[in-house]
Amino acid sequence: MSYRTLKIFSIIIPTLLIGGFEFIRHSTLLHKLSMTAGNYLITILTFMISFAFSTWMFHMIDQKNKKITKEKEMRAIYEERERLAKELHDSIAQTLFLLKVQLKKRKIDEAQALVNSIDTHVRQAIFNLRINPEEHVSFTERIENWLGDWSTVTGTDVKIDIQLPPSYFTAAEEVQLFGVIQEAFANIRKHSESTCVNFQFKTAQHHWEMSIEDNGKGFITGNVPSNKYGLSMLKERADRLNAVLDILSKENLGTKVILKGGK
Repeated sequence: MSYRTLKIFSIIIPTLLIGGFEFIRHSTLLHKLSMTAGNYLITILTFMISFAFSTWMFHMIDQKNKKITKEKEMRAIYEERERLAKELHDSIAQTLFLLKVQLKKRKIDEAQALVNSIDTHVRQAIFNLRINPEEHVSFTERIENWLGDWSTVTGTDVKIDIQLPPSYFTAAEEVQLFGVIQEAFANIRKHSESTCVNFQFKTAQHHWEMSIEDNGKGFITGNVPSNKYGLSMLKERADRLNAVLDILSKENLGTKVILKGGK
């Protein structure tokens, strides 16, 4: 039912019911019903009609808003899938080109590293694309499953501590948060040379915090351009979440990515 139809109903239905009662009251009940009793009756009738109609109308509006919200969230999920597919295509195309170059130069070790890179990208993409948005898989389970796969593929130990209430984030928020996790762990795999990563994701009364800390070689944050290490992508996703992103790192002392937001 459209908002225009609800607007028409909100004008016509109370008018017809209350106006109709007044017409009947003055045409047939005037001599049977006193003025005082009629006033009490019309007051009670108006309250009952208004309560029933407003309850029904706001229920319809609420249902319509939920449907619109769900459609927006599903669109965000599918847009993210399209972005991932394009990113996978571009990444693999570039890596395959480099692989051919290395094979022509007979640099087997470098070629093997590129093959491993392709394998990792494909595994991550398959994990993202195979999830059905309609399936009732909790966000916590999805993160744990992905981190488990990432740890198996990379050989890096991941310590996980997630304490999230069910349905704490919307589907659109989960898309952005999962993107932050994937980008941060991609940086760890490519650049950190770490052996262990601590992942924490917790909520407090009115805010949440996610931290990803590795024991790798780190870097000097002031010397790194914003377009390196996927920093621009992380900041972009943090902005979409209205969250604050902090990246703490020192050479040979690891890196810590902290994302904080409110609810």
